[in-house]
Parts: sequence; structure tokens; C-alpha cells
Amino acid sequence: MQRFVSHQPDAVKFGMGDTSTLGFDFFELMTKMMADPVVVARAQIDLFYDTLGIWQKTAERMLMLRAREAGPPKDKRFKHPDWSENVIFDFVKDSYLVAAKSLLSAISETKGMDEASARKVDFYTRQFIDALSPSNFVATNPEVLTATLESGGQNLLRGLENLLVDLERGDGRLAITMTDIKAFRLGENIATAPGKIIYQNELMQLIQYAPSTNECRRRPLLIVPPWINKFYVFDLQPKNSFVKWAVDQGHTVFVISWVNPDERLAEMSFENYMLEGPLAALHTIESATGERSVNAIGYCLGGTLLASTAAFLAAKGDDRIASATYFVTLVDFTEVGDMAVFIDEEQLASLERRMRERGYLEAQDMATAFNMLRANDLIWSFVVNNYLLGKEQMPFDLLFWNSDSTRMHSFYLRKMYQRNLLTKPGGITLADTPIDLSKVRTPAFILATREVHIAPWKSTYAATCLYSGPVKVVLSAAGHMAGVISPPSSKYGHWANDNLPPSPDEWLAGATPHQGSWWPLWDEWVTQFDAGRVPAREPGGGKLPAIENAPGLYVRVRSMAS
Repeated sequence: MQRFVSHQPDAVKFGMGDTSTLGFDFFELMTKMMADPVVVARAQIDLFYDTLGIWQKTAERMLMLRAREAGPPKDKRFKHPDWSENVIFDFVKDSYLVAAKSLLSAISETKGMDEASARKVDFYTRQFIDALSPSNFVATNPEVLTATLESGGQNLLRGLENLLVDLERGDGRLAITMTDIKAFRLGENIATAPGKIIYQNELMQLIQYAPSTNECRRRPLLIVPPWINKFYVFDLQPKNSFVKWAVDQGHTVFVISWVNPDERLAEMSFENYMLEGPLAALHTIESATGERSVNAIGYCLGGTLLASTAAFLAAKGDDRIASATYFVTLVDFTEVGDMAVFIDEEQLASLERRMRERGYLEAQDMATAFNMLRANDLIWSFVVNNYLLGKEQMPFDLLFWNSDSTRMHSFYLRKMYQRNLLTKPGGITLADTPIDLSKVRTPAFILATREVHIAPWKSTYAATCLYSGPVKVVLSAAGHMAGVISPPSSKYGHWANDNLPPSPDEWLAGATPHQGSWWPLWDEWVTQFDAGRVPAREPGGGKLPAIENAPGLYVRVRSMAS
């Protein structure tokens, strides 16, 4: 403990959200509740009757008049058998769930609140409720109590040690360990697909991957990842590497590896990322392969950048993007789910002020915000496992990547997320060129994921009304990461529908469910833009010599100590 304290900075950093105005939001809630006391009275009456039901159920179980409820628990926090088999813990669990339901119901039924305030009140109330779950405390978690008794408290000592390590790793802030970070080494057992860096500038390195076939498709494949995460989500391990799989299908794969920015890049804008990212990559690919046009993939914010680039090229009459694939990409920010909590006027002003001071947004600020969107899965489950049970995390490649986030410089949160100007013709100007998505006639493949908290699938579907070219939509059954990294062995299915009604609900109602990965379906779609076959291309074998081996230098810069 003394060693930990001695290493702490004088000032403690705070997260992405600014809670300084929450008092006003909750004051507005109380004002509206006082104006309509029926809402509060109804909630209290419902809570009273629900509580009576719990007491009755508990009494009947204690008198052997009722058996415990059969079947697996609906809430993963209470999966341990004692939550249902032990009458006392069953009572504690049910009391918590009923109280949570009552509180959220009272808030949702309160009318007349400002929409942004209501969203924040609901979001932070859920954070409060999640934090107070009986599963998060030693005395009320039967699994933790059992472990404490069996180990003589050693689990709590190990948990304290894990806690101090995470606090030290986060420079005084809690950086929860989600996987065994030391189990992975870039280029050795993760991000291992063979390739070369063939170009770099101050914002990115461009990787060309080595072929695994004698012939390859004439048209290269360019992947544009988000700049707030590392590129190797597409190359985790051979069994689930999209890069390896695409190479095996005959694609010549190029991937942008973004720099982890610091204060030196504070003045970089979205425009710079377009010019020195996808556009620079297009020029480089032409020099390396002789091919002027590519099939392109954009993931998340990388997809937003790709869509903007496609509109920029369309305005110039440039057809170098033969097809565009968008993985969980928002271009219409009308409804961004709980992310809206962090991008109202007060939050943005606070973010912009802090980003001006540092020149960028800390990676941990963004990671914390994303984790709060699924707090029970991405925060509290690890709190229980790491700090109460004192367990070490198992190696998990996807969580290792998720923990390896990057810093972000300050640009366009306001214009895109808040003002939604990308949907308006000429709403955004890049390199003196008005951006108009309706001018984009490039064939598009849109992948949405159903269980997603960052880019809601119905908002992703809204892009079908913005592009002028042919569009194909596929919905994956999993989430933001697992829904994309879905190799042929994947257990997750997907839905497809060639019709594009205005409503996403109508689209889903008419969609056909399919078992397994959507990757082969995408490959079948993109094959129509191949333009024939050519001898396999070795990275560094063209006009551009190799700079270094993949995965390159930029990806190795971590935002937090390992």
C-alpha cells in the first residue's frame, strides 16, 4: 500500500463524462415529480405490493411450501446457485431487483423533462443501481462469502493486490484488468499475419499483407479501422483473423495502422485524417500494385471516415473506391443511444476544454465511457472477479485488444455527433470540398450488429436512405466486436434481406435468418468487383520497398502501462 501511494500523482484525473451539471438534471426530475405526485405514489404502491410478494415467497420457501424457481437465472450477476437455492440470498436478490425496477419506473413515468436531462438522469441512475447490486459486496455475495471462508480471506488479500496494481497501471485511476495482458505479445501470438509496412506518415502506417495463394484478385482490399482503437482487431489470432481469412480468399489486403496521438498532433483535424489516411493509402496502393481502384472496408469511426472520403471523391468525379463496406458505422447520428449522455452541450464544452489543455482525449476517458454503456458486463463483473474473488484473468484476445485503446485528438464530436451535419448536403467541408453523401454511388455493404451499445443497428440502417448507389444490409447476431469478428467457425448467426424498406423493423421482419458467419456472404458480394486475377503480390516487391515487418511500430505504443 505504501509503495502504491508513493507512486501517485498529485492530481487525480476524471473520466470522459462531466458530472458537474447532474445536480441540475436531478433537480429538474424532483421538480417534475412534485408537480405530479401520482407518479411517486403509484411507484410506492407498486413497490409495496412487490415487496409483500417477496415476503410471501420467502415465507413459503422457509416453510417448505414452495420450491425454488427452476431454470437458469435471467441476470448473469446472479448465476451462482446460492442466489436461488439459499432463501436468504434469494430474498436479498429479489429485494434489490424490485427496488431497482421501482426507481427506474418512477423516473421513466415522470413527464415533461428535457430530453437530454431525462436521458442523463436515467443513465446515471442505472449506474447507481448497478453499483449497489448485492453481487458487488462481500457480505451479500454468497460466492464471495464461500471463497472467503474457504481461503481464510486470502481471496480478499489477492483482490486488494489486484486493485492496487490496476490503480497504479491507471496512474491513480482504476484501470480494470479484463484479461491477462502479459499473455499477449504483438507480432508473436497476436497480430501475427505476415506483412510489411510499405508507407508511413505522421498519422498512420500502411501494412501490406503477404499472399497465401499463387494468384490474387486484381483489385486490392483496403481496411480503415477506427483511430480510437488498434487495427489488429482484424488480426487477433489465425483462427479468427479476418486479415488471414481475406488473404486466403485471394485478396491483397492493406490495413491502416493509426498512430497513438500525443500533444504534437493536437492540431490534426478530421480533414487531416482523411488526407493522410485513406487518400494517402489509395495513392500508395496504386504505386505498390499499379491498381487505381480498391474495395474498401471501414469499421466504426473508420467507416464514418470512409463514407466521408467516398463523398469527397464523388465530388471530384473520382471512382477509386469500387465498393465500400461499412462495419457497424454511423453516418446518421440522430439516435446514438446512451452515447448521447456524453455529447450534450455541457459535456462537449467540458471535453473540448480538457482536450485543448492536453491536445487529445485520454484513452482511458473513452474506455471508461464505453465500459459504462455496459457496466455490469465490462465493469462490475471484473470488480467481483478481480477484487472480491481475487482471481486472475484468463487470456482473451478480444479483451486484450479492447484494453489497448488509443488517445484521440479533438475534432468533429460537435459537428457529427451533436449537430449531425454529415447527413446534410454540404454540412461538412473537407479540403475545401462540401461533403454530400447523396452523391456517393459506390456500391455499399452495410454490416450492423444487433447486440450493440455504441452504434445501434437501427441507426446504422439509416445510411440506406443517404447513399445513391446499390446497398446490401446484413445484421449480425452478436455485438460491436464479436459481431464483426465472426469467422466461419462462429456460433453467431446473421440476417439478410435484399429489400430496403424505410423502416429497419420492416427490414428485419422480412429478413431471412442464417446460421454461422456472414464473412462468406460478404466475400460473395465483393467478388463481383474483383476485376479478374493476377499473380500474387509480395509486400515490398513493387515500387515501394518495405520499411519494417508488420505489425509495425505505431501499434506498439500503448496508452497505459501493461
